[in-house]
Amino acid sequence: MESAKLLQAIIETAIDGIITIDDRGKIESLNPSALKIFGYKEEELIGKNISVLMPEPDKSRHDGYLIHYQTTGEKKIIGKGREVRGLRKDGTQFPFRLAVSEVQYQDRMIYTGFIHDLSKEKEAEESLKRYAGELEELVENRTKSLKEMLYELEVAKEEANISLEKEKDLNKMKSRFVSMASHEFRTPLSSMQLSAVLIEKYLQTSDNIQILKHLHKIKNAIASLNSILNDFLSLEKLDTGIVKPHYDSFDIVKFSEELTEEMQLITKEDQIIIYQHTGSESEINLDQNLLRNCLMNLMSNAIKYSGEHTLIEFSTEINEDRYVFSVKDNGIGIPEGDQSGLFQPFFRAHNIGNIPGTGLGLNIVQRYVNLMDGRVHFESKSDKGTEFTLSFHKNSANNTPI
Repeated sequence: MESAKLLQAIIETAIDGIITIDDRGKIESLNPSALKIFGYKEEELIGKNISVLMPEPDKSRHDGYLIHYQTTGEKKIIGKGREVRGLRKDGTQFPFRLAVSEVQYQDRMIYTGFIHDLSKEKEAEESLKRYAGELEELVENRTKSLKEMLYELEVAKEEANISLEKEKDLNKMKSRFVSMASHEFRTPLSSMQLSAVLIEKYLQTSDNIQILKHLHKIKNAIASLNSILNDFLSLEKLDTGIVKPHYDSFDIVKFSEELTEEMQLITKEDQIIIYQHTGSESEINLDQNLLRNCLMNLMSNAIKYSGEHTLIEFSTEINEDRYVFSVKDNGIGIPEGDQSGLFQPFFRAHNIGNIPGTGLGLNIVQRYVNLMDGRVHFESKSDKGTEFTLSFHKNSANNTPI
C-alpha cells in the first residue's frame, strides 16, 4: 500500500506529462502536468480517444498505427522516443518529445505516454539561430572592411620600396590604421568573442550540431580578427620604442595552465592542447605581458596551421640556468626554403594557401624575446610539424629581482 501511494505521489508531482490509454486508444488517466500542458480538465479527456490531443495528419492515422501494431507486432512508436506535435485545447500546436511504453495488466494491455514539452527549448533555439545569424553578418561586414584597409596598407608598403618619401607615407597610414582599428574593432570583437563562447557552452546539451558549427565558425573568425588587430597594435608600439619589459615574479605553472585553457577555446574540432611542466621550481621572473603575447602567438599559429583532430604540445621547464618554453604541433610545417626569412615582417611561407594572417606574428615574438634578453629557436619539416622554443637566462641582469 505504501509503495502504491509513493508511486502515485511521484506521478502526480512529475514535471513531464504522463498519460495512459487502453488498447483502443481511450484515455484512462492523466497526471496534473499533462493536463496543464494540453490545457484540459481531467473530466474533459477521460474516455476520449488520445487522438483528440493530436493535430493532423497524426490525428487521423493514430488508430491505424495502434491496430497495425496489435496485429503485426511492428513497433513504430512504442519503446522509442521521438519528437512530435501536440494540439492544445485552445487549438494551438506545440512540439514535445514523446516516449511510449506498454504493460500487460491482468487480461488487457495498457500504453503509457511520457510527454516532455519542448516549447521553451524551441523558442530558445530559434532565438539563438537569429542571434548567430546577426553575429555572422556583423563579423562578415567587419572582415570586409578590415580586408579593404589591409589591402590599402599593402599597396602603400610596395610604393614605399621606391623612395624614402613613400616609406614615410606608409608609416603615417599605418599609424592612422592602428588608431582607427583599435577604436573600431576592439570593443565589438571582444563582445562577440565572449557571446560566442557562452552560447556554445549553453548549447552543449542540445542536439543542434549545426548551431554549434555555426558558432564555432563565428568564434574562429573573431579570433582571427583579434589576432590581426593585436599584431598591428604590437608592431606600432615596437616601432615607436615605447615597449619596455617590466619584470615581476609569478608562478609559471599557473600562468601556463590559464593560458592553455584560454587557447583551447579557439581550437578547431577535436584539437587538444596539452601542457606539461618540468622542474621542481615554478616561480620565474619575466615580463608577463610580453611572454603571454609570445606564447599566444605561437599557440595561435599551431592551431591555425594544424588540421582538426590533432595534438598541440605546450611545455615549460626551469633548469639550472634557463627558463624554457616550447610549443610543438603536427601541422603543415615550414618549407626549408622559407625558413631563413621567417622572422621578417610581413613574411609568409609559400605553403599556407588561403589561411589568413599578417606575417607579423613571428617578427613580434622575436622582438619581444630580444627585449627580455632571450632567444628563439625552431625546428620544422614540411607536412610533419613545427616546434618553437623560447629560452631566457635565469640570472640575466634585467630579470634578476633586486
